[in-house]
Amino acid sequence: MADRDSDVLTDVCVIGGGPAGLALALLLARSGVDVTVVEKSSSFDRAYRGEILQPGGLAVLNELGVLAAARNRGSHVHDRFQLVNKGKAVLGVDYRDLPGPYNYMLSVPQQYILEELLAACRREPTFRYLAGTRITDLVRDDGAVRGAVVSGPRGHRTIRSRCVVGADGRYSKTRQLSGIPYDRRDVFTFDLLWFKLPAAGEAVRDVTIRGGGGRMLLSYSSYPEGIQLGWALPHGGYRQFAARPFTEFRDQLCQAVPEYAGRVYEKVRGLTDLSLLDVFAGTAREWARDGLLLIGDAAHTHSPLGAQGLNLALQDAVLAHPALVAALRKPGPVVAAALAGYTTARGADIKKVLKFQHLQAKGMLGSRSRALEVGRQAVASIVHRTPIGHKLTRMVAFGNPRCRVRTDLYATATGAGPVPSA
Repeated sequence: MADRDSDVLTDVCVIGGGPAGLALALLLARSGVDVTVVEKSSSFDRAYRGEILQPGGLAVLNELGVLAAARNRGSHVHDRFQLVNKGKAVLGVDYRDLPGPYNYMLSVPQQYILEELLAACRREPTFRYLAGTRITDLVRDDGAVRGAVVSGPRGHRTIRSRCVVGADGRYSKTRQLSGIPYDRRDVFTFDLLWFKLPAAGEAVRDVTIRGGGGRMLLSYSSYPEGIQLGWALPHGGYRQFAARPFTEFRDQLCQAVPEYAGRVYEKVRGLTDLSLLDVFAGTAREWARDGLLLIGDAAHTHSPLGAQGLNLALQDAVLAHPALVAALRKPGPVVAAALAGYTTARGADIKKVLKFQHLQAKGMLGSRSRALEVGRQAVASIVHRTPIGHKLTRMVAFGNPRCRVRTDLYATATGAGPVPSA
């Protein structure tokens, strides 16, 4: 939908054009909702960290009709996860044992996913996209959110809406402006240094974590660069790390992955070749207020273990979609009570994931005590083969099994029509 006026009147204003924001915008636009997405970046040509899709995320993108296009632009299939200690696999999950058709993981550049989602959104007549535009304030009326003030290429503009959706990430400006408290929990004992190496030969189909002795190294094939690596540092320890000779780190890295030693010495030359991820968990104390909804990392933040962030964000969009459509079919602004069914059920899902990630971190990093480390890994290996272990594997892989796109709510579906404006 082309911009006509300086200010904008819309049903839903989504702040953040990431996976959660664009997936929700696409679902709403297909349901006849007038939706405006505000994205602070001018393009998708930037660095991303999350690029592994679990089966649950693959199912969502396929149901949205964008998976094949994103995958065909370049991707790598991963069908096994393994935890390795001292060169020996102590835990392995073969995704081929899971029910199909999505019994694999997929490493695909997030840029491809976002570009395909945006292209699909732009085919909908009730969609508007404001690139290079930041939220600066929330519009309030009688204690409720009624829109957003944004700043972009056309200056300051006011977007009036029946609901503002904060999908703008772990450091959400929307959440900050709302005054909703955020409980950051530094329950993880590590941060991650990300870097990539060129590939040599066929892509590796395993996602591998080399752990133990208080150290951890994550590796998997990444398109198109080759190999994505993540090296664990003590949480908050980057300053001390940066003060040490860089050659010390590089030597340790080569000892951990001797098969990549030549490429490490060639490509990892200094701190500028590394990207730091501050690893923490967190949840907003409220996900919905009158006229406001938080989804994705804006509502709940996770560690990179288990590749959950991207997948949970996509499932947030799918599960929030019917709640928002139902609320918008009633006249007036969206009230928090109308979204309570979504926020309560989704909160229970997220609580389980956060708890499991904390346990994962303990098992993968291990302990500097050899006895404790061996015992912990033995327990993890045994649990993995029990019904509880199978249930946990499915939770990581598929997320909420009831997460399915409600195509019956689309405006073109029988019995469904455009959502009435306020």
